[in-house]
Amino acid sequence: MNFHIITLFPEMFDSYLGESILARAIMEKKIKVNFVNPRKFVSGKYKKVWPDGNISQQIDERPYGGGPGMVMMAEPILKSVDFIVKKLQVESLKLKAKSKQLKPILKIINFSPSGKKFDTSYAKTSVKKYTDIILICGRYEGIDARVNKVLSKFYGKVDEISIGDFVLTGGELPAMILVDCISRQVVGVLGNFDSREEERISSSEVYTRPEVIKYKVKSYKVPKVLLSGDHKKIEEWKKGKF
Repeated sequence: MNFHIITLFPEMFDSYLGESILARAIMEKKIKVNFVNPRKFVSGKYKKVWPDGNISQQIDERPYGGGPGMVMMAEPILKSVDFIVKKLQVESLKLKAKSKQLKPILKIINFSPSGKKFDTSYAKTSVKKYTDIILICGRYEGIDARVNKVLSKFYGKVDEISIGDFVLTGGELPAMILVDCISRQVVGVLGNFDSREEERISSSEVYTRPEVIKYKVKSYKVPKVLLSGDHKKIEEWKKGKF
C-alpha cells in the first residue's frame, strides 16, 4: 500500500511515522509514504521572489461571497495530484518492463467534517481495492470545492472522509489516523495479523503479569477464570458469556 500525502506541513508526520509499527512497516517496504507540498506548484502573482532572495508562495485566498478566514486555492492541489499520478505512471511503465506488474489502482481522499465517517470497514476495503491512496490535507477554512469536482471527473470519485463530529485545524491528524488504520490491514505490518483488535470477539479487558498488583494499600487481582486453564470458559469470558 502506497500513501501519497498532500500537505503544507510534511514535517508533522516525522515523529509518528518514525516510531514503532509504522516505522518498521516502512523500513520493510510493507507500506510507502510520500509527501507533496502544494506550495511547490504555486505560480503567477502568488509566487514572489523578494530582494533578499527569499521566496513566498501564497496558497490561500479570500473566499468568494465573503466570510471569515482564507480558502486553499484549487490549482496547486490539482497540480500536486497530477504530479503524483504522472510519477505513478512512470514507475508503472518501469515495472512493466521488468515484470507483469499491475498498474496502480488509485483512490483520492479529501478530509471534511461533513464527509463519510471513517471506520475499520473502510480501511479493510481500501486495502483490498487500491494500491495507492492520495490524502489531501486541507487547512484554513477549507479547500476550493472545484478540487473535488475536477479530480472526480479525471481520476474517479473523490471520497470526502471525516474522522469524527469535530473540527480540526488541518487534515494532517486525520491523515495519520487513516495511514495507521489502513496499514494495520496490510498483511505483514503487524507481527501477528490476528492481533488486530477488530478481529477479536472478546472483552475489552486484558491482563498481564503480575497476578496481583497493589495500589494505595488495596490489591487488584486478575479474574480467576483467566488463571483457570479452562480454555472454553476463558473464551466464554472473552465473549461476555461467562
